[in-house]
Amino acid sequence: MGNWVVNHWFSVLILVIWFGLNVFLFVQAFLQYETDDKYYYTREILGSALAWARASARCLNYNSMLILVPVCRNLLSFVRGTCSFCSRTLRKPLDHNLTFHKLVAYMICLLTAVHIIAHLFNFERYSRSRRATDGSLASVLSNLSHHGKEGDAWLNPIHSPDTTLLYVTFTSIAGLTGVIITIALILMVTSAVEFIRKHYFEVFWYTHHLFIIYIIGLVIHGVGGIVRGQTKKSMEESHPHECAESFEKWDDPDHHCRHPQFEGHFPQSWEWILAPCILYAFERILRFYRSRQKVVITKVIMHPSKVLELQMKKRGFSMEVGQYVFVNCPSISFLEWHPFTLTSAPEEDFFSIHVRVAGDWTEKLIKAFEQQKLPLPRIEVDGPFGTVSEDVFQYEVAMLIGAGIGVTPFASILKSIWYKFQRADHKLKTQKVGHAAINFDKATDILTGLKQKTSFGRPMWDNEFSTIATAHPKSVVGVFLCGPQGLAKSLRKCCQRHSSLDPRKVQFYFNKENF
Repeated sequence: MGNWVVNHWFSVLILVIWFGLNVFLFVQAFLQYETDDKYYYTREILGSALAWARASARCLNYNSMLILVPVCRNLLSFVRGTCSFCSRTLRKPLDHNLTFHKLVAYMICLLTAVHIIAHLFNFERYSRSRRATDGSLASVLSNLSHHGKEGDAWLNPIHSPDTTLLYVTFTSIAGLTGVIITIALILMVTSAVEFIRKHYFEVFWYTHHLFIIYIIGLVIHGVGGIVRGQTKKSMEESHPHECAESFEKWDDPDHHCRHPQFEGHFPQSWEWILAPCILYAFERILRFYRSRQKVVITKVIMHPSKVLELQMKKRGFSMEVGQYVFVNCPSISFLEWHPFTLTSAPEEDFFSIHVRVAGDWTEKLIKAFEQQKLPLPRIEVDGPFGTVSEDVFQYEVAMLIGAGIGVTPFASILKSIWYKFQRADHKLKTQKVGHAAINFDKATDILTGLKQKTSFGRPMWDNEFSTIATAHPKSVVGVFLCGPQGLAKSLRKCCQRHSSLDPRKVQFYFNKENF
């Protein structure tokens, strides 16, 4: 564990800062609404539920500001390129962009739950004070006129004792946008689970674009100004510390205290999310421009097990090993873009991808090219984008581990290494690639030729790591995986177990492909 922290201290620091800012913003907003005299009368009706609602709202704005940044792939590729000479530790957070995206999403879900529950309490207290006939301060405040002489006098948004929660929800801007935002969030989160992404990618793809509805709803959510505070002028004339106790005399013309005046909040969400939305819009415009450039399909190859290989050319296309592209086929769907790892080497005069059936879209794509009838379907390509595999040549020793179609990133790497050795590239640090036999998806067994396949079982990873540690006692070993999460956990533990506590001796750095 200690070795893991040393290797990932910068990633840990970013998470600590992110979480610390969440705590700071929550506490700051909570204390503001719990102690500020401007909300003295509002608290008289709502109690601490006001502070809980506003504190969670501020943190929601903060996390909504961050949610789009980790998926700005051009930005991340640019940063990775400019940080090519940075240490591995400083580049490590770039490899966990989707993990951070998920953490921020989970935080948004948690804060949304807190915000909704707090407002349910608020509604109950608004409703109770509006129905009250005991002459208490809360009941007097709730019955203030909605047509004050100077600004709005009203504090309670419930205008009638008979108003129901359902009515307020669907007739107010805050209520209606809150429902829309919550539904969009639920659909995005539930469709993003691994099972849906793996087996019904199209569902994930379409529902995740509800983020547009989420952002628009968030911007206009506070327009109604339901949560109100006393105006500055009203506080100067009738400060609550002086006038709250004598609220029975507010109608007395001889008394110095007058009915307090209130005002709603000016919407603030747009201030938080404007910059990242502009950044993301620029990202999408750039991706759209690149995707419209003509792609020429130079070769179509159908491999066993219905694996399709497309070799293509595109003007100005430049790649590095391990990178990936997004592919669209307009004849199948104008909107769907799917990520594919590049299997060609940078030294080749074309770029290629391998496709196997993993959903309706890939099945249709393979069928479209299977017969190779002219004209071939048009393909649009956006990218390439950087991944952790770009760092493979920064290590003296590399372990490349792929499961199933996960071997594709390493096809590019292995071919590039071959080219570099052929050209005697002296900049190449890598001196040794670890290897393992892979039983790829074929119709028959690779040894016997029979339909009943031979079961090889999993490699003994501890033995593999021990062998490499013994053979390279003072090397930094890069372990690269493109495969399932279960295997990732096992390999991560092996890296921790077999790395020496002495930084001068063998160190294993775990790297996993994320799309």
